Amino acid sequence: MASIFTKIVRGEIPSYKIAEDDHYYAFLDIRPLAKGHTLVIPKEETDYLFDLEDDALSGLMVFAKKVARAIDKAVDCKRVGVLVVGTEVPHAHVHLVPFQREKQMNITSAPLSLSKEEMEATAKAIREQL
Repeated sequence: MASIFTKIVRGEIPSYKIAEDDHYYAFLDIRPLAKGHTLVIPKEETDYLFDLEDDALSGLMVFAKKVARAIDKAVDCKRVGVLVVGTEVPHAHVHLVPFQREKQMNITSAPLSLSKEEMEATAKAIREQL
């Protein structure tokens, strides 16, 4: 059975897309820790990040770096942090979380409530920086 992320890549489930190439896809997290919180995934469905082939893992991180730089320009933040947890969805992914204070990187924090319009505007602002 395809993961929810695979369904997003296929267009079966909508997303606030940030970037895409032949191998990777980045989109806003719908339960964000901060405005601009983005998930970056390989299009190939692999459950665990460290089960990715070396070239796929390094490619994912290079792709994430480009997205993180765009987030940093588009969102008011001190840094863009990286989280790898990966237990809630069986599809390798990294979280890019813009933050002012490190405590904002707590994955168990309550998510922000952003409107559809705020999500769309944030995705657009990040895309414009790529």
